[in-house]
Amino acid sequence: MSRYTGPAWKLSRRLGLSLSGTGKELEKRPYAPGQHGQNQRKKISEYGLQLQEKQKLRHMYGVNERQFRTLFDKASKLPGKSGENFMILLDTRLDNIVYRLGLARTRRGARQLVNHGHVMVDGKRVDIPSYRLKAGQEISLREKSQNLDIVNESMEISNFVPEYLSFDADKKVGTFIRLPERGELSADINESLIVEYYSR
Repeated sequence: MSRYTGPAWKLSRRLGLSLSGTGKELEKRPYAPGQHGQNQRKKISEYGLQLQEKQKLRHMYGVNERQFRTLFDKASKLPGKSGENFMILLDTRLDNIVYRLGLARTRRGARQLVNHGHVMVDGKRVDIPSYRLKAGQEISLREKSQNLDIVNESMEISNFVPEYLSFDADKKVGTFIRLPERGELSADINESLIVEYYSR
């Protein structure tokens, strides 16, 4: 199954979660899309809840099903809780860190910045959004990309950088200090349901 390229706002409303991180999708119509979106009273089964939670996380990070499952299998082999390890692995992807640093307004925008070769890691150009960062690595923009309008606009809007990252706004250089803790990741996701889904 390839990456989802359909309408992101409809998907956000279907899942009841702002996938862009801006919250705009749910402001006007905080209910499922479609003719009967407001009147849905269907009870969701346990499997349905697990699937919904998995889809929320998968679409939040813009990962296809195969990548998602492979990463889950890696996380389950690491010491500690599989669900937490999984979310930490997702959060250490290069496209997500670019988004967290405020260089892009959405994860989709961050993925595009990386794909188009605007981002460097430790001074070398990296155009793979799924590249996994390690503690101490430095993220910067290419010299030609320093004054991109989309980057400047994003930096004006976003001013929150998580504690596991440091960011020099003048130089547009960030450092991945350490692995994030579960408390610093999305509270909207119940990762135990995802573990149950894949443990069936």
